[in-house]
Amino acid sequence: MVDRKTKSRSEQRRGGREGPIEVAVIGGGCASIAAAFELTRPELNGKYHVTVYQLGWRLGGKGASGRGPANRIEEHGLHIWLGFYENAFRLIRDCYAELRREPEKCRIADWRDAFFPDPFVGVAHPSQAGEWLQWTAFFPPADGLPGDSLGPENPFTIKGYVKRTAALLRMLLTGVQTHRSAQATPVDQGMSENSATAARKGDGSGDSIVRGVKRLLKYGILGTAAGLVEAAARLEVILDALPNHSQNVALDLLHELTHAVRKRLEEVIHRDDDTRYIWEIVDLVLAILTGIIRFGIVTDPRGFDAINDYECREWLKLNGASDASLDSAFVRGLFDLAMAYPGGDVERPALAAGQAIRGALRMFFTYRGALFWKMRAGMGDVVFAPLYEVLKRRGVTFEFFHRLENIRLADRTKLEPGERPYVEALEFDVQAHVAHPPDSEEPAQAAQTEYRPLLDVDGLPCWPAAPDYSQLVDGARLRSERWEFESFWDRRKAESKTLHVGDDFDFVVMGVGVGAIPYLCGELIESDPRWREMVEHVRSVPTQAFQIWLREPMSELGWNHPPVSLSAFVKPFDTWADMSHLLGEEKWNGETRSIAYFCSVLEDASIPPGRDDKDYPRRRSADVRENAIRFLNRHIAHLWPKAAEGADRFRWQLLVGHAAPPGGTPVNEGAFDSQFWTANVNPSDRYVLALPGSLKYRISPLDNTYDNLTIAGDWTDCGFTEGCVEAAVISGRLAAHALCKSPALEDIIGYDHP
Repeated sequence: MVDRKTKSRSEQRRGGREGPIEVAVIGGGCASIAAAFELTRPELNGKYHVTVYQLGWRLGGKGASGRGPANRIEEHGLHIWLGFYENAFRLIRDCYAELRREPEKCRIADWRDAFFPDPFVGVAHPSQAGEWLQWTAFFPPADGLPGDSLGPENPFTIKGYVKRTAALLRMLLTGVQTHRSAQATPVDQGMSENSATAARKGDGSGDSIVRGVKRLLKYGILGTAAGLVEAAARLEVILDALPNHSQNVALDLLHELTHAVRKRLEEVIHRDDDTRYIWEIVDLVLAILTGIIRFGIVTDPRGFDAINDYECREWLKLNGASDASLDSAFVRGLFDLAMAYPGGDVERPALAAGQAIRGALRMFFTYRGALFWKMRAGMGDVVFAPLYEVLKRRGVTFEFFHRLENIRLADRTKLEPGERPYVEALEFDVQAHVAHPPDSEEPAQAAQTEYRPLLDVDGLPCWPAAPDYSQLVDGARLRSERWEFESFWDRRKAESKTLHVGDDFDFVVMGVGVGAIPYLCGELIESDPRWREMVEHVRSVPTQAFQIWLREPMSELGWNHPPVSLSAFVKPFDTWADMSHLLGEEKWNGETRSIAYFCSVLEDASIPPGRDDKDYPRRRSADVRENAIRFLNRHIAHLWPKAAEGADRFRWQLLVGHAAPPGGTPVNEGAFDSQFWTANVNPSDRYVLALPGSLKYRISPLDNTYDNLTIAGDWTDCGFTEGCVEAAVISGRLAAHALCKSPALEDIIGYDHP
């Protein structure tokens, strides 16, 4: 973005003003803060001064959290990092290294204090008898830690994914064969010991491999478990040699493998729930490998993006996946993880095939340390508070209570020949003014001081769940009038403010959520067809979440598995995690023994709310409360059988409130009112969807159409086009690169665009 001509125009607009280049970063989510972090790294020697303009009192965006009553952690949803989040972990590791907290004074001093490995993952699936079954898997630690330097072999390549997928196939089939070993014949057992090794050791020539495949097919060896293992071993050799070996040989073998696996799946689907899970995964793995070969993804420069116009299940079925596998817990969990329900309609799941496959392969084959990583406190506490502290030390300015209203473009008719369009002004509503400290001797009309946002919780800096009204002008009045600073529908303000290019900023990083773009970027949408198409096609969905604090540990509620993160459960809350490890961070009176978080999509309102519909957030919050109560009454017994009393009734006396209510603990649904729930309906809080046919309309942070504007967010074209922390951080790093060529593109892990 910053080429010689751009520098010249920028210098003209600066009017000879000296000092660092002024960058206005809009929004305080992962993408914006990642961009600010990269632009202010010490090695850039202060070239850029960053000002972050943030709605309300806290950073975090969709990852924000706050400390509520009893210092309990209140999140926007369930936040768990995955082991392949290389860019996000590198960011947070660099942050803690620079922060240099003293372990004697702060219990979360290092990134390993903030995160811990969570190797268990679960999915739920209805059995043939109509009961919900839980399948919990332990994923062993992988080499290294997320954020470590990569070795000589980059796993984030199509060839790397194919290699690991083929190895998984052989491992799964070997596991099935071992499970059936009691029924195996001596011939089967001998073949299981020798054939796979022989296949991998062969002379490696195409003729040798083809002969082996023909032997398998001719003599019907695929009818045996051992034959499947041998076929998988030969397939590994073929795929490892692509594109040198014939794709037709690989496809022939994949076709026969799929036919044999489907036969086995049909045999067990109605009688063996445990084995069925394995066969369903084998079936899906075969479909993925078949599709990668059939669609030429290994050699296509677009990679997985070449199939993003297909819906995920449609593409899998096209490549041989069975209907049973497409309805499996694994596939439903994939959709739940991506919130892939347009409009919040759980009957119409939709997910772009390329991103779905990319996400699944990265999740299972590139994680390091652990598949999941949980946080020791809230995401605001262990991610955004340290980032805030480091950025403050670097000289970043934070302007809280600033609600962006419009990005104003320069008049195109007044641009010089060859001059690119640029942002001329940023128009804000200032929600509240920061008051002078009580001991200040300056008059009330003097310049305001900077808002101090963090709360000390036993030595740990945290974000509060509400603003500190004592720091605000007329704070008592704002509190009594219940100003909702984070609500899109609360339009109240203290004043309006306009920032001008050259005087107040030189460049803009626009990092708000995709749902807010139509309200903030009207001029961009009106004048640029690409922005109109992006707003039309890149859609988002509201989400819902609730947290409960319980008097009994999970084991006494009937949960007999380890602490787990589980998905693919019944709607309206398909995803659950045991978060009892947070008990030590909160100030309960000893009654609380476990904590559980639930989340899912929230159905869109049948009639979109108007901009002045102040009551809309309250109505949607009431919807979430009703959904949660109904869910606990009707469905939680499938997970926690001892949490119910009778049919369709949760044991409401299990819930621990933050204060003892008059008359003792309620034994009815009123007990839920002491818990925490949220309806994430603000435009910027909505979750971006990776819908088939939509990803090509995303705009990249590297786009240089506008002279002084770049974008950042998990909704951009950033190489991992799915809503998550990693996508947001990649996008923020790309936005920084657009301004200063740092970080280098090759240092942005997993950014695999041409």
